[in-house]
Amino acid sequence: MFNHQASVRSTFRIAGLIVGSFLAPVLIAQAATPSQPPADSKATSSSVPVHSASPTRYQPDPFAGRAGRYYKVVWGVDSLSVKAAESGELIRFSYRVLDSQRAKVLNDKRVEAFLNSPARHIQLVIPSLEKVGQLRQSNTPQSGTSYWMAFSNPHRAVKRGDRVNVVIGQFHADGLVVE
Repeated sequence: MFNHQASVRSTFRIAGLIVGSFLAPVLIAQAATPSQPPADSKATSSSVPVHSASPTRYQPDPFAGRAGRYYKVVWGVDSLSVKAAESGELIRFSYRVLDSQRAKVLNDKRVEAFLNSPARHIQLVIPSLEKVGQLRQSNTPQSGTSYWMAFSNPHRAVKRGDRVNVVIGQFHADGLVVE
């Protein structure tokens, strides 16, 4: 006796194998080649905008909250930053003066300044060169002007990404990240 359902199932299996044998190489080839964005992204209205491959480098402002207000109110400065300079041989601390009277101590050469790295157990000082003197601006601060000082970093002990503290007399800026 002939079973009609069994015949139909075997026909579909055979058809599936035939179609699969033709489609498999095409699907594998498509998966192996990367898809390219359209030449003109404005031409296709439904296309998603293509972003660059480089990651964004979001850097939160470490002095946006209470710390920022503290430095503005007590010391008259903002925009504190620490950057490696001269291939890491110097660490440059810079700041912008908002109130020249309050920030006066930061520019006083008689007040000792140093940078310490708690993680590396090292303390850096401002070098004094024979003809130039200290690598530090010492003129009377003016509001709205940025100033800097450079700390010697022998053997490049302090590196980018390290958290450091800057101490200038009674002024302390803790947890600054070296850029």
